[in-house]
Amino acid sequence: MNKKLISLIAGAAIVAAATGCSETATSSVAGTDSSAAGTSASEASSAEASSAATEELSGTLSMNGSTSMEKVIKAVNGAFMEKNKGVTVNLNLTGSGTGIQEASEGKCDIGNSSRKLKDEEAEKLDATVVGLDGIALVVNPVNKLEDITLEDLAKVYSGEITNWKELGGDDKSIVVIGREDGSGTRDGFESIVMGDKEPKYAQELESTGSVINAVATTDGAIGYASLANVDETVKALKIGGVEATEENIKSGAYEVQRPFICATLKGSDNKLVKAYLDFILSEEGQALVLAQGAVPVK
Repeated sequence: MNKKLISLIAGAAIVAAATGCSETATSSVAGTDSSAAGTSASEASSAEASSAATEELSGTLSMNGSTSMEKVIKAVNGAFMEKNKGVTVNLNLTGSGTGIQEASEGKCDIGNSSRKLKDEEAEKLDATVVGLDGIALVVNPVNKLEDITLEDLAKVYSGEITNWKELGGDDKSIVVIGREDGSGTRDGFESIVMGDKEPKYAQELESTGSVINAVATTDGAIGYASLANVDETVKALKIGGVEATEENIKSGAYEVQRPFICATLKGSDNKLVKAYLDFILSEEGQALVLAQGAVPVK
């Protein structure tokens, strides 16, 4: 009996041990399968992320518009193409009005504008504000005047004040210089300064550079231009005692200012457009905006 009992117990022990080993092995295999599946999913996810991260942009991005935005946009375009070797950005500078029109007609991908969109333009276009710009009132460097009020400025441009001596300057005729019809700078200046007064220009020029050059070389001249483009060849006047600085433009203390806008077709899924707008609004892009004399929005 004892031998039989011992034999039965030993047999049961062997069966139990075998069963345990089988369960352990099965569990181990299941764990290995689960781990392998997890590793495989992780590798797939990593591969997808890596592929997306290294996906290179390519193609051509076309722009047209504001001459006031020239320095800013050229700087941003250069940096954007440096980061994206397969992308070419073509830029034309024919004024805000043309840029907006071509963008709305699909003739260019981005219309650069130095004025707000009109209601009818905004029906077709999205406006991305990429910077702010003061409209500087510039005079010849020999002019003694340092400051002018908005009221007197309107009188100068409407022809009610025609001599600098009426403003405390020298006895010299005022030569009123402005931009051509359709210019974003002109639109911004007239909407802020002129009210219901009609401007009377001696010269209407087709670019920011032309205005600055004309004022620099014409005794008694006054003109308006993007602050981002003002150089040492002219003198910028204070407006109502307020200088056109980044801080004063941001705070609104300097009243003669307008936005720099990139206008794009509503509903566009153009990857290059999205990448460009993301870049110009990035920390690097906004630093370039600031470096070119405009005021960043971020």
